[in-house]
Amino acid sequence: MSERGSHPVFARIYARVRPGLDEHGVAGHRKRLLDGLAGEIVEIGAGDGGNFAHYPAEVTRVIAVEPEPYLRSKAERQAALARVRVEVVNGTAERLPLADGSVDAVVTSLVLCSVPDQAVALAEAFRALRPGGELRFYEHVSAAPGRMETVQKVLDATIYPRVSGGCHLHRDTAAAIATAGFTITELDHFKFPPTGSNPAAPHILGRAVRPEDS
Repeated sequence: MSERGSHPVFARIYARVRPGLDEHGVAGHRKRLLDGLAGEIVEIGAGDGGNFAHYPAEVTRVIAVEPEPYLRSKAERQAALARVRVEVVNGTAERLPLADGSVDAVVTSLVLCSVPDQAVALAEAFRALRPGGELRFYEHVSAAPGRMETVQKVLDATIYPRVSGGCHLHRDTAAAIATAGFTITELDHFKFPPTGSNPAAPHILGRAVRPEDS
């Protein structure tokens, strides 16, 4: 989903297809992403609020940042139904409306593909996270070298970002997380959907920590 400006066509398509994707397996990934979280959380690029129902009761507050107006309105409706306190705010990954070291965890879910600059977005996540806090991430990423990787590069250089709200297929997000100063503690690689030749199928799901001495 987009992290900058309004993408009304893509936003409506995303909000329409997201529940179906959840039914076919994405909900399970969301639950695994959020399992064990507690305290104050910021979710970057919350979209239409697909994660809200999966936050554990130990979470005291979720600050859900979403810049796309249509998706943000959908997220506000989901926030009202969530079992935890969710505050939906306008903002971008590049300028989080948070003080330094103010949250216990940062969540990114299918959004680091679309930020204009991953390094800037991850630096902001690092800044907002308390030392010792966790980054939880669930993202689609670049394929291994080969034909699919070539397809991803071609699509990124041509039509894909234009029709998908700024999304890019060929990003090595795990490497970007490590470069930003996080220590990756868990990293799972998988395909979704698990069969077929979808160029957006390679995914990662994992956890990373802001070191205590940072």
